[in-house]
Amino acid sequence: MNTAILTIDDIPSRNTPALVDCLCEKGITAVLFATGQHLEQYPEQAEYAVKHGMIVGNHSYSHPAFSSLTLEEAQREIGKTEKLLDQLYARCGVERKYKPFRFPYGDKGGENKARLQSMLKEYGIHKLDDRHIPYAWWKQNGLDQDIDTFWTFDFAEYRMHSEPTFTKESVWERMHDQNPQSGAVLFAQGHRHILLLHDHEESEALLPGYYRLFIDHLLEGGITFDMPQFLKI
Repeated sequence: MNTAILTIDDIPSRNTPALVDCLCEKGITAVLFATGQHLEQYPEQAEYAVKHGMIVGNHSYSHPAFSSLTLEEAQREIGKTEKLLDQLYARCGVERKYKPFRFPYGDKGGENKARLQSMLKEYGIHKLDDRHIPYAWWKQNGLDQDIDTFWTFDFAEYRMHSEPTFTKESVWERMHDQNPQSGAVLFAQGHRHILLLHDHEESEALLPGYYRLFIDHLLEGGITFDMPQFLKI
């Protein structure tokens, strides 16, 4: 069996309700990571995600590279979005059971990494249960110990709207790469994944329904989706 947890970065956008509808249609509960700026810009779209059972986590306020921030700046990025997420769940009348966090770009803060991990713990951030991830490099890089949510496979579909030579076919090639430079092979028996997609209007403009195309391809390839579970730290 090849199973996965789906995570989606950079919500909310005008795309979010359609994306959530697709997930509900497929019976997938995903972890959606929101930036504070987008929560302020698209509050109704964020509410739609919460009301339809998605888990909305913290992706910072303005999507900076955390290695470029002071600890004070990092605290503001995390704390401001935590308040916005608390307000979001309260408006929806939904208990906020889980509080995941993902660093933009996977940048864990450089020299400040250890302090930032402690900061996440102080904010009560929940660790996505990754005990099923089997890859040696996951533990070698300390990802099994980090509180923030990383990934094993990135579709990198956002590159379609920033690199003219990166197309839908490029995403297919990544999905079927048997020797990836980073991450793990996607379609392989017995593999377990934390998958990363993005909620970008630019991708939708270039390839309408891009998320549906990729999710359908995963399902056709035999991947089943797990309900996200979280660990108490």
